[in-house]
Amino acid sequence: MRDLGAGFGHLLKGQRWMARHGRQYGFGLLPGLVTLVLYSAALVALAVWGEDAVTWATPFADDWSSPWQGLFRGFLTVVLFALGLLLAVLTFTAVTLLIGQPFYESLSEQVDADVSPDGTAPRSDLPLWRELWISARDSLRVLVRAALWGVLLFALGFLPFVGQTVVPVLGFFVTGFFLAEELTAVALQRRGVELRARLALLRSRKTLVWGFGTPLGLAFLVPFVAVFLMPGAVAGATLLARDLLGENSADDDSAPDGEPQPEDVTP
Repeated sequence: MRDLGAGFGHLLKGQRWMARHGRQYGFGLLPGLVTLVLYSAALVALAVWGEDAVTWATPFADDWSSPWQGLFRGFLTVVLFALGLLLAVLTFTAVTLLIGQPFYESLSEQVDADVSPDGTAPRSDLPLWRELWISARDSLRVLVRAALWGVLLFALGFLPFVGQTVVPVLGFFVTGFFLAEELTAVALQRRGVELRARLALLRSRKTLVWGFGTPLGLAFLVPFVAVFLMPGAVAGATLLARDLLGENSADDDSAPDGEPQPEDVTP
């Protein structure tokens, strides 16, 4: 339970750090706004033409009598939109991070430098195009894993009682884990930690990861919230990455403008 609270604490500290850095926060909103516009357009299109797509995909139901045809296709339309919404939640972070890679990389470095006892931050020697390629490749791999979990949970959702109680809770924890992976990837990739090692690291302290990612995933379900929380989420994920790696951090809560105080350094 201590790790669960510590993970949530990293999320709150990241938001507080971002609140003290208004200029960076303003720039950090832009990638999220661009992604939000793209995803909103896609979901609107799915809502408008989803029924037509289901009708096209189920020609075998053309001769069904009423009300079974309408109920069947209506159910599939709802499922299609729900899957689209789930996919949007799972991929929003990855796409936003990809669009805002240069900014979030710089933001993560600033957080590292602010909370590091010696005021330094790990830096990547890779060119930007290489970092973008690695980020896109790893995000796709994570998305495949998340999609497999999504299919499994969707199938389990048809089980009586369990599908309406246990499965949704499991879904939030799975979403939180992969959300935390995407966000911590900014700091961990800069340290040269590969995807498999990142996943193993996160699995080693799942409670800590869930404490950070699960409430954030729940917040991201609220329209527009993800845009405003994303910069602070990247800052918090950097703190989470430091915790996972056992790196000492200065107590930045009392430091004005994010500058660590010498007496606050944790030995």
